[in-house]
Amino acid sequence: MERSLERLMYASRWILAPIYVGMSLALLALSIKFFQEFYHFIPHILEVDESDLILKLLTLIDLTLVASLIVIVMFSGYENFVSRMDLSEETEKLDWLGTHDYNSLKMKVASSIVAISSIHLLKVFMNIQATDNSKIMWYALVHITFVVSALLMGYLDKLTKH
Repeated sequence: MERSLERLMYASRWILAPIYVGMSLALLALSIKFFQEFYHFIPHILEVDESDLILKLLTLIDLTLVASLIVIVMFSGYENFVSRMDLSEETEKLDWLGTHDYNSLKMKVASSIVAISSIHLLKVFMNIQATDNSKIMWYALVHITFVVSALLMGYLDKLTKH
């Protein structure tokens, strides 16, 4: 009975596989949004001033960082929790594939969230006259919370490795 229960629990990891496929679809949706933003921006590139150009580029960078985060979570999560990817020798393999354990995946996600939050906060500061002061305070507090959380997670990870 115990052996059957353990085998069933172990096999249940495959329930995650469709979720990772769903992340591929989320990556596709994000890619469509990226090129939609790019398509609407290009015709006006000669008309926009420098700060609007930077804001639009920050939006594109933000979308790119989120897409990269999806790829990291999708591949690392699949390899850590579902199954190793059996790629042939001819297939181009990402250097980091198979090297991220759960803790390094957690740190990548935390640092990506901090980077995404930083870009969002920079966008707010670049357009500060259009944002209410109380909202700016909340944006900054949320960002500081992300930074402190990532630092504490890194510190705790370092402590547990020793």
